[in-house]
Amino acid sequence: MQISKIEIYKYSIPMLPFTIATGTMYFAQNLLVRIHTDNGLIGIGECSAFPMIAGETQATCYEMAKDFASLWKNKDPLEIESRMQELDLFTAGNYTAKSAFDMALYDISSKHAQMPLYQFLGGQNKRIETDLTIGIDTPEKMAATAREFQQKGVNIIKVKLGKKVTEDIRRIKEIREAIGYEIKIRIDANQGWSFNDAEIALTNLSCYKIEFCEQPMRKWNDELLPQLMAISPIPIMADESVFTHHDAERLIRHKACTYINIKFAKSGGILEATKINQIAEANGIACMLGGMLESRLALTAKMHFALAHKNIQFFDLDTCLVGHKIDPVFGGLQYNGMELSITNTVGIGADVDPAFLKNLEQIVI
Repeated sequence: MQISKIEIYKYSIPMLPFTIATGTMYFAQNLLVRIHTDNGLIGIGECSAFPMIAGETQATCYEMAKDFASLWKNKDPLEIESRMQELDLFTAGNYTAKSAFDMALYDISSKHAQMPLYQFLGGQNKRIETDLTIGIDTPEKMAATAREFQQKGVNIIKVKLGKKVTEDIRRIKEIREAIGYEIKIRIDANQGWSFNDAEIALTNLSCYKIEFCEQPMRKWNDELLPQLMAISPIPIMADESVFTHHDAERLIRHKACTYINIKFAKSGGILEATKINQIAEANGIACMLGGMLESRLALTAKMHFALAHKNIQFFDLDTCLVGHKIDPVFGGLQYNGMELSITNTVGIGADVDPAFLKNLEQIVI
């Protein structure tokens, strides 16, 4: 089997503004690729660029995708590790763009094997419940949003923090006063705090029953994470500090995190995400599967991955619910409240409406 052509789309999705500690996104800067083979199989992949985190934009992903497509023409899509190694040798980093191509290869391979992706990865179906995220706003507005989530039956709320520490503490205080203590709250500072701010925040927020805190400090302060771990009453989850399995090994060796957040857009896709999870599992570190601002297409692939790995114990699979104004995806993951389900369709089992795609900037290589 050989790759015959690759379609590349600037897969922009309009959305409400979404604010984290490092900036605001006004639309989902996504990329879509469709890899065609000479035997008629088509693999589909999506990535979501989040420049404040991964240093890539939709525009850079689009340009890199053209080169990636040229590299892969007339090559075997079933040789996933060889294909991804070619991309790594061609360019350092650019993991977000790479993740769309990785996803499409896994779609082709599982279709070729006549299996749903989760079965191809060695998994089985199980119950998964995601959290729902509140972006940064005033404490009053965030508390009101939390109350709305509670009324909708949300059981796990992820709260974005990382601004002025006194305001962040007030944000959680008002949220807890609004919703009580039955709903789980996890917080994400997105690198927004200094070491001193992180110490103040984590010690003062522990009384509000916080499940864990993601990425309290800038990743260049990783050497301070063991010290913060020693004094924090709240477990710490590494996110922006872990792009590859090399990062995961380093943090685990230095006892710098309790958990790790895996995201395809940081790791380069399923192949590298698997390596991160293997290292974490071998060291007793549970992982969360998260994302940027993907549509239900990439979210479906993420659910397949979660179903295949017992060590993925936390789920942050709400990216299309945090402000997307449209849903152009056919099939795929479905929400029943915050519980997720997929069918046993072969491959990823999702695609994008051709009518939506025809209006996007696109190229065929």
